[in-house]
Amino acid sequence: MKKERLRGVNLGGWFSQVDCIQEKDPVGFPGIIQHIKTFLGNADFKRIHEAGFNHVRLPVDYFNLFEEGTLAPKADVFDLLDRALRDIQASGLDVILDLHKCPGHDFHLGSYQEQPFFVSAEARKDTAKVWSFMAERYSGEPRVMMEILNEPAAADSLVWDKVKDEIFWAIRKHAPRNTIVVGANKWNSAREFKYLTPLDDDNAIYSFHTYTPVTFTHQGAEWIRDPFFKIERPWPGDYAAPEQGGATRLDVEYGKWDKARLQESIQNALDFRAKYDLPVACNEFGVYVQVARRYQIAWISDFLEILRDADVGYSYWNYKNLDFGIVSKGESLHQGLKQYDNPERLDTELMELLSRG
Repeated sequence: MKKERLRGVNLGGWFSQVDCIQEKDPVGFPGIIQHIKTFLGNADFKRIHEAGFNHVRLPVDYFNLFEEGTLAPKADVFDLLDRALRDIQASGLDVILDLHKCPGHDFHLGSYQEQPFFVSAEARKDTAKVWSFMAERYSGEPRVMMEILNEPAAADSLVWDKVKDEIFWAIRKHAPRNTIVVGANKWNSAREFKYLTPLDDDNAIYSFHTYTPVTFTHQGAEWIRDPFFKIERPWPGDYAAPEQGGATRLDVEYGKWDKARLQESIQNALDFRAKYDLPVACNEFGVYVQVARRYQIAWISDFLEILRDADVGYSYWNYKNLDFGIVSKGESLHQGLKQYDNPERLDTELMELLSRG
């Protein structure tokens, strides 16, 4: 079991959510192989380690690594993933290898209609096949942790609680010594820990994500069309409920929000830890980079203090791009933001704040 408190960043947009990168620059996108070769490298890992972080979370989408349909491994992409894992560890960092999207499940689709992964034994069999290959391949690397699925979104959390066992043991069969990361349902919501049962395994970490209240953290996000998210909101603040008939597709939180309520929002995860004496970690949190700077920094500062006081590890979303980045390169929407006004396009204030977390 990992004894040191996890402190790290996500490397989203590298082997995962590549479609989001391509959408922002369809003409300049070099193709997935060249993208993976050039998006991140040793200079990034060195910067992350020297800042004081001890791990990275590396999301991967299964269809970037395996042929859809046959699930045959893509040898050229796995060669790049092998190198990435070697280089990251050589820089002094541990790795959480996170299956970001699996057969039959896409966290973007939400839980408003049941996804095949939760109702189809075949989809879960395919996911187990994906994980069996990766677990076997990286079982000899004890610094590689394996996260069974990013942000499961089952309509019923009790369904996910059973399914997570199925995938967990498929991984454990091939990776007997690696730490396995297990998240709660509803996009890894801390609230859903009340439905989560621990596994009979002493080498697991239980994870949650926090973008609460999404009313604040995602305000102004380009990809959310709902007018409710176009309203500027401070932190802390008192947020009005959406007008009747104007509800967004997202679950929104309104009313008065401050540090105390933010801490209350993760209490179920802390209660789970206390009840079972098991480690928990926050594997994603962040604020959209276009949110007013003083409020962005205030929310992140409050949440880092909550995690530090509770001795909970974390992985910030995201290191580079995807609208939450510490680094922003090639994102025309964010070109004029002052925090990136330097040759490296690096938000040094945010980097230092997170590294102290």
